[in-house]
Amino acid sequence: MRVEVYADVLCPWCYIGKRRLTAALEHVTERDKVQIIWRSFELAPDEGRTPGLTAAEAMTGWWGDQAPTRIARIEALGAAEGLTINLHRARPVNTFDAHRLCHLAADRGRADQMMEQLLRAYHTDGLNVADPQVLQRLGGEAGLADAEVRAVLSSDDYAEDVRADRRRAAEHGVTGVPSLVINGGRPVSAIQLPTQLRRLLETDRPVRGARPDFSG
Repeated sequence: MRVEVYADVLCPWCYIGKRRLTAALEHVTERDKVQIIWRSFELAPDEGRTPGLTAAEAMTGWWGDQAPTRIARIEALGAAEGLTINLHRARPVNTFDAHRLCHLAADRGRADQMMEQLLRAYHTDGLNVADPQVLQRLGGEAGLADAEVRAVLSSDDYAEDVRADRRRAAEHGVTGVPSLVINGGRPVSAIQLPTQLRRLLETDRPVRGARPDFSG
């Protein structure tokens, strides 16, 4: 089974969804037959590399008076999965280079580790994931060779791979993250409960009523 996971570092639901997907995979029959492929999906391609407003401040602009409740819900759901999501600390930036690094990691069999480091750095530690020095360190922590990380960050390597994922997402009808595309089928939400995700992965059929919800 080929499972493409469309995600972005800026998305707290992607952190939650990744943890739930990991939990589901632990109980999937014939786990070795499930191929996980991380796909780039930039939520804010026009963001700069210098941090500005916090994620919480940006969400207040989107949701107004509903923002505190929605922010608290996201952080509580993260805590239930053992995650520390701090939207008052995270500051959105451009994630293009972070996605390029994920493609390098995929070529080295370290994509999951790289995504984990990036999500933690942004959502828990409030780091600037557009900063080359931060990305250099995170790449090393994910098990990548320092020289390879440095070479990618100082070039345009994997840029076309990120753009190709963007086109692929459009072809599959992916409009929000985290989304799963299983064996080329229609996208489904990755923020379902682990039991639902497990059933989905074992049957290759969407769980009834499990429609994507990216409203927060």
